[in-house]
Amino acid sequence: MNRNVLLLALCQALTMTVIGFVLAASVSISHSLSVAVGLATVPLAAQYLATLLALQVAARLLARFGRQKIFVAGALCGAAGLGLAALAVALGHFPLFVLAGIGIGVQGATGQYYRFAALEAVPAAERGLAVSLTLSGGVLAAFLGPFLARETRQLFDTPFVASFLILAGLSLLAAVLAGRLRLQASAAHLAGPSRPIAAILRDGRVRLALAAGAVGYGVMNLLMTATPLAMLCARLDFDATAGVIQWHLLAMFAPSFVTGHLIRRWGSLPVMLAGCVALLLAVGVALGGDALGHFQLALVGVGLGWNFLYVGATTRLAECWREADRARLQALNDSLVFLVVCVATFAAGPLVDGLGWERVNILAALPVLMVAVAVLRAWRRPVLAPST
Repeated sequence: MNRNVLLLALCQALTMTVIGFVLAASVSISHSLSVAVGLATVPLAAQYLATLLALQVAARLLARFGRQKIFVAGALCGAAGLGLAALAVALGHFPLFVLAGIGIGVQGATGQYYRFAALEAVPAAERGLAVSLTLSGGVLAAFLGPFLARETRQLFDTPFVASFLILAGLSLLAAVLAGRLRLQASAAHLAGPSRPIAAILRDGRVRLALAAGAVGYGVMNLLMTATPLAMLCARLDFDATAGVIQWHLLAMFAPSFVTGHLIRRWGSLPVMLAGCVALLLAVGVALGGDALGHFQLALVGVGLGWNFLYVGATTRLAECWREADRARLQALNDSLVFLVVCVATFAAGPLVDGLGWERVNILAALPVLMVAVAVLRAWRRPVLAPST
């Protein structure tokens, strides 16, 4: 494996360990702070909002200072946010806990560029493999995040304080690893000025890749965020919730060992379509009942569908962009993704509270169906040469 790709995969693993822990524990912590069900996802939503707002800033800083320095800075922001979260939990202060999500969200924003850095570290023919291998770092996070949530929450008198302090240490480790990256400076400026966004979006392939990535991530995040609430309503305990999130994260990232090979053999569109099918099957399982097995199998399907759709969409985007447009398009892509994620996370609590788990799943299936139809149509069209 390319040295830079290996380091990026490890940074991805540590960042996703933080995210996985917060996903497993945030609702439970909010509930322990006597927060209403409808507000239980606000800390997560604040985290994703911070990611959304930081993405464009990070893109400019990455272009100006290079990926290594900004990846280090992002991990340090995450460590600071996690330290603040430990203080908030110790004080029983919900607004401070929400505020702590900002630092974690900044780390998440810089972490979104790990896969793009991997794209640039390998030849064009290996891009899909580089993206999937970078995301495969999440396999470690699938075990480590929920494990920490279960095993460290009672180490101190106040639950979860020790957990956040340990996670702060992991973010510091991510900063150290990022400091060892040796990435070449971008040559995008040599390809001429970037086109306006409107001109870039005239390419239907770009629009499809952007839409597929946003829908895949948004639907996954809606169902992932809503699941702990639905399990709480079904009177399932925290250990059960942590286990479901663990299997979900494993399903998100374990396929990355093969997704790149599938894309190289079959192309990005068939893999994207397979992702849509997996998401729709997961919705079908969720509609079958509210036992632990239903939640677990449904979120495994959601994770698998996300992997195929998101890795496929990222690779498709790389097949379409011009070199001069690369930085602008990467920032646009992730801004759209996290705009949808923010809306989905803010909406998850009120939707589960107001509509119920079954209707939330039906609602989530609609945009996936639309993307599946668009991907199928694009697959049946003649292949066009990528823009240069």
